Order: sequence, then C-alpha cells, then structure tokens
Amino acid sequence: METIVTRFPPSPTGYLHVGGARTALFNWLYARKNNGKFVLRIEDTDTVRSTQASVDAIFDAMNWLELDWDEGPYFQSQRFDLYGEYLQKLLDSGDAYYCTCTQEEVEAMRQKATAEGGKPKYNGRCRERGLSRSDNAVIRFKSPLFGTTVVEDVIKGNIVFQNTEQDDFVICRSDGTPTYNFVVVVDDITMGINTVIRGDDHVMNTPKQILLYKALKSPLPVFGHVPMVLGKDKSRLSKRHGAMSVTAYRDMGYLPDAFINYLARLGWSHGDQEFFTRQELVEKFNLKNIGKSAGVFDLDKLTALNADHIRATSVRQLAPRVLPFFREKGYDAADDDYLAGVIGTLHTRSKTLVEMADGAHFYYRDDVRPYDEKAARKFLKPEMAWVLALLAVQLDALDDLAEKTQEGAFKKVMDEMGLGFGKIAQPVRVALTGTTVSPGIFEVIEVLGKARVLARLKAAVEFIESAGA
Repeated sequence: METIVTRFPPSPTGYLHVGGARTALFNWLYARKNNGKFVLRIEDTDTVRSTQASVDAIFDAMNWLELDWDEGPYFQSQRFDLYGEYLQKLLDSGDAYYCTCTQEEVEAMRQKATAEGGKPKYNGRCRERGLSRSDNAVIRFKSPLFGTTVVEDVIKGNIVFQNTEQDDFVICRSDGTPTYNFVVVVDDITMGINTVIRGDDHVMNTPKQILLYKALKSPLPVFGHVPMVLGKDKSRLSKRHGAMSVTAYRDMGYLPDAFINYLARLGWSHGDQEFFTRQELVEKFNLKNIGKSAGVFDLDKLTALNADHIRATSVRQLAPRVLPFFREKGYDAADDDYLAGVIGTLHTRSKTLVEMADGAHFYYRDDVRPYDEKAARKFLKPEMAWVLALLAVQLDALDDLAEKTQEGAFKKVMDEMGLGFGKIAQPVRVALTGTTVSPGIFEVIEVLGKARVLARLKAAVEFIESAGA
C-alpha cells in the first residue's frame, strides 16, 4: 500500500490563523492515522510580503499545537533552480510558450471577451508564434482548447470544469519568478505528496494544477477541499469573530489539546462525540466524515471545551503550562508541590489558564489585605474576632491540616460558640483569601499550610479589633 504523504504549505505573509491551523491539523491527523508522512513547506515566493517574523510565528504556532512534521521545512525561495528545470520541460514538450503581450494588451483582450459574452481571458495571441526568451516575456501554459477537466474531490464530489473557460495562464513572470499554481505542482510532485487537503478557496486553482500534472506526466494526488470557517453570524471569519493568531489563544490560556479538539470539530465529526483526546483524534479521523458545509467558529464553545480539557488534565501535566501565567501575574511560583496543591483546588473551576492564574492570587500573597470592602463589612464583624482566634488555636494544635482533621477543629469551635458551619466558613474564607469566592475552605487551608493560615487569621482578628476600636 502506498504511504500517505500530506503537506501543509503556509505563506509567511502573516500569522497562522484558525483556518490555516485547521488545514494543518487535518493533514497531520490523516498522515498520523495512516502511518504516513506530514510535510511542512513554506511558500515564500512572494518576496515583498514574506517575512522572517511570519516564518517564526508559523513555527511557534505549529510547535504550540504540537503538530510535528516528518519532512521540511522546505522553502520555495530556495528551489528556483528546480522550478527552472520544470519550466524548461514544459517548453520543450510544447506545453508552454513565451508571450510578450503587455498587461494593457491582455486587459483589452479580457474586456473584449467579456463584452462578447465570454469569460475574461487571454486570447492566445502568442500561442503559436514560437517566441524565444526575452526580458519582457512571460511563460504561459498551453491549456487544452476543448473537453473538460474533472476534479475528483473526496469531500465535495466530482467538480467538472470546461476547458474552454480556462485561458493560457502565466506560469512564470517576466522577472523570472514562477507563479503559485506552477510551483505548487512541482513541489507536490518532487516531494511525493499524494494527498492534498486544503481550503475550498483553492477549488478554482485545482483544474489548472491538474492540467500541469498531466502535462508533466505525473499521477494526480487525492484532492479534498474543506469548507471555510465562518463567524457566528455566518460571515467570513474576521478579527471580530476571533480570527487572530493561533498563538493568541495560547496567550489567552487555552490548552493546545483543547484547541485542536475544537478545530477538528469545525467541519469533521464522529457521531455525537465532542470531547476528544489527541490520541482519539488520530485513531478516529477520516476524510469521509468531513462535512460539506462551513464550520462556525464560536469562542464560547471553545472556552467550554477548554474547561473540559483542563479538568481532564492531571495536575502535574498542567503545572508547566500554567506556570508562565502565574509568573506573568508576578507570583513567586515554581513547579513544586505547592503549585500542584494550588492547581488541584482550581482546575475544576477554571475555564482558561488565565482564569486559573487570576483565581490563585491569594495563594501567593503575603497579606490578603485590603479585604474586599463589601465582604469585610458583612463577615468580619466584631463577634467574629473570638471565633477566628479560637479556630487559630484549634488548627495550631493539629499535626496536619488534612480535611478530616480540620473538620474536628471546626466542630470544636462550632460547639463552643454555638454556631453552624455556614456562620464560620465565610468569615474564615474572607480572612484567608480576602474575598467571598474561593475553592472549598478545607482545600484552601490544606494548601496554604499552617503558618500562612495562622498568620492570616491573626491579621483578620487585628483588623476586626482595630475597626471596632
């Protein structure tokens, strides 16, 4: 059986966006599912718009998504000698020719064709003139004048193009730079690409590329054109919908496995299953279950799925991913047992790593004062000073702060003061965290440790006494 070889060929003229990342993912999954090869190719023949910063951004995004490649990265800008060889092959076989028509002349031809009810295209003036190379000459492909070209698309089905609607398109400009459709075919032939999964904005390029394959006597790859990704309002995805750099989602606190899970579900399905691990995606991905309608990008659904992945990820695996967000907040955090304890109290309540970092603030502050004003006014009342002081005595007497032993300390205070747990818990929460919202109070106490807990209870007592003085 022939080895499946897919590719992802981004142009380094900007960041890697959601649509491009999904294309990369589908090619990567199909290669991994079939024990094939995934090739990365940088299409940088547009020397004016291509930048090294964009190249670096693409690599950064691919590495964050953990979409590793087996060959490459290849750079088209380093393959011009190879393109020259294939141009010469087409010239020698009579499938291409030199053309000296000016842009103004070609535009006039197109306007005339349109006025006569035809397609706006070059009229083939230089097709049989046998011109030689010159400074102002382009090279055009000699398209067939009759018949049809059929794109056998594994996603959309067969798409038929009339050859009479194709013109003799340019494959090399007068400055010697080859054009997109030509170099793509040469690259795919020489790299052994036999499966092309790409966005359906490329459908109109495909008949031209098929004609080039046939002229170069090369077998056609399998083509599959994936519907576009749209915004929630069903319009083309833009920045207002979330069409930003893939790495922006990393910086917003999304996990790579959650992001690729969501990308995969933008146009592909496996029954009603929504949550997939990376390994499940590799095992279950196929081309037949890619839908024919556009995927709709919904940030709320991505966020909900991210929360599911955070909950499903072990504390130890989350630690290195969340640590940069903690440090960005200024926390003196390290990948240690304390961090693991902090994450353990927050990962079931956090939708993003940023949210987790926000929720961890009280764990890394020496002093949680000033307290939330409303919380302090409601819960740190004069009668609570003795309650908090008594709890400090009970907790100080414990050998450890495991939940079961804490319960005994709280019960003694409740019995002595004649109060229910609810009357004690919120004042303690405010004393320890500065607010009324936190993980479970027993969890918080266990993670903070005895020294921090006693210091914060003492500080709360002092606050109450000073407020009442």
